[in-house]
Amino acid sequence: MYTTIRLIVASLLLCTSVCAQQQKDTSFPSPLRPLIIPTAMVAYGVAALHTSVLENWNTEVHERVAVDHPEKKIHIDDYLQWSPAVAVYALNLTGIKGKHRIIDRTFLFGLSNLIQGGVTHVVKRAVQEPRPDKSNNLSFPSGHTATAFANAEFMRMEYKDVSPWYGIAGYAAAATTGYLRMYNNRHWLSDVIAGAGVGILSTQAAYFLYPRVVKLLVKKPSQSPYAGNAGL
Repeated sequence: MYTTIRLIVASLLLCTSVCAQQQKDTSFPSPLRPLIIPTAMVAYGVAALHTSVLENWNTEVHERVAVDHPEKKIHIDDYLQWSPAVAVYALNLTGIKGKHRIIDRTFLFGLSNLIQGGVTHVVKRAVQEPRPDKSNNLSFPSGHTATAFANAEFMRMEYKDVSPWYGIAGYAAAATTGYLRMYNNRHWLSDVIAGAGVGILSTQAAYFLYPRVVKLLVKKPSQSPYAGNAGL
C-alpha cells in the first residue's frame, strides 16, 4: 500500500515538474523549448524497447504497481483521460475565459487528438510490443496516456496566462491516468512515459499548425476566426 502511495506521489511530482517547466516557455527565446521534455519522454520510451536496463526497470515497476494488486482494477482512467479537456469547456461556461473562443478551441482540441491518435495507432502496429497482461501486442505507446497528456497540455495552453494551477491540475489528472494504466496491468512504465510525450507534442503541433492553416484559408486578417480570447 505504501509503495503504491509513493508511486502516485512520484507521478504527480513528475507531472507538476513538467508543467512548471512548460510554464516558462514564453520567457525563453527559442520556440523549441517546450518540446525538449516531451521529446525526451518519447526518446526514453523508444530506448526502453532496446535497452536491457530500462526493460528491467519496466519489470520492476510492473511488479510493484500491478502484480501487488491483481484483483483490484480501477477503470476510471477511461474517463479521467478526457477530464482536462472537459474542464476547459466547463471553466469557460462559468465565465473563466481561456485563450481562444469556442470555434478555435474546438478545432485545436480536435486537431491535437487527431494527431496523437494517428501517431499512437501507427506506432502501436509498427512496434508490436506485448502488453503486461498479454492481451495483445499494442502496448507501446499508451493511447490513454497520450490522450490524457494531449488534453492536459490543451488545458495548460488555454489557461497559462490566467493561472499556472489550471495546467498543474490538468497534468495531475494526466499523470494519474498514466499510473492507472500500469496499475490495471495494461502498460509498462516506458509505454506511459512515451505516451505522455506523444500527447504533449501533439498539442504543441496543433497550436503551431492551426494559425498557419487559418492564414492559408482566410485572406484578410480581420476575417480570421483565430481571434484570441473571444470567450464563447
